[in-house]
Amino acid sequence: MRASRVKQKLSQNEPVLITQLHLLDPSIFELTSLMGFDGIWMDMEHHTYSLETATQLMRAARIGASDILARPANGEFMQIGRMLEAGAQGIMYPRCSSAAEAAEVVKWSKFAPLGKRGFDGSGADMPYCTMPISDYIQQANENTFITIQLEEQSAVDQAEAIAAVPGVDALMLGPADFSILEGVAGQFNHPKLQSAIQTIAEAARNQGKHWGMPTFNTEHAQELMNQGARMLYHMADIIFVKNGLEQMQKQFSPLGFTFDNRLTNSAAHYLRGGKS
Repeated sequence: MRASRVKQKLSQNEPVLITQLHLLDPSIFELTSLMGFDGIWMDMEHHTYSLETATQLMRAARIGASDILARPANGEFMQIGRMLEAGAQGIMYPRCSSAAEAAEVVKWSKFAPLGKRGFDGSGADMPYCTMPISDYIQQANENTFITIQLEEQSAVDQAEAIAAVPGVDALMLGPADFSILEGVAGQFNHPKLQSAIQTIAEAARNQGKHWGMPTFNTEHAQELMNQGARMLYHMADIIFVKNGLEQMQKQFSPLGFTFDNRLTNSAAHYLRGGKS
């Protein structure tokens, strides 16, 4: 079984950097993993591809060092086990509303005695029926990490109780959804959001857990790390591609080349923390 790079680094209080991949070419997952990123955020809450496709992308990532952090949709508890069997090391659970819901995530992600995850053993995580069952369930419980997303104020108010749930490794603030649900859409420096960050940071510290959120740039990352954050998420492949194409246009425009660019707003908006 693959040891989790994320859990190993967090156990030593080292920062973890995770990037998000949207595009479905396995080569991108392979490239990112070979470059040694701590984790790849695989978002199946919003994206439309199947678990079968996700399995092929996870397989490509296994050639390198990166963990897969898979996000099901809210309430998709049965999907969690399949994601782990396909090779995900971590589960990011969105829009958690209570400690009881976080406990359900643990139940479906961990084998007894920590949870009630169903046994199969024929997936990539075991891998392929090649380990004694007792060794497998022990290593799976040790290496599977669970991140619980808090995305509205009522959930943030319960951050301490959620962090206290055995088996929860980290809390994560979802700044975009939080800002929308709290009526300050895209205002990532708004006092409401800053207060949520402080509450989550304190809850994680009090319960001996980790926390994190998407980071907009290196300065923002340092601010979060100063508050104790160790799981940071930055950028996505579609933004890297768009920024690279924009740079090419800037370089060639002085030579007389023209472009019918239908996307004139810069993705750099997300790198400034919502500042205009």
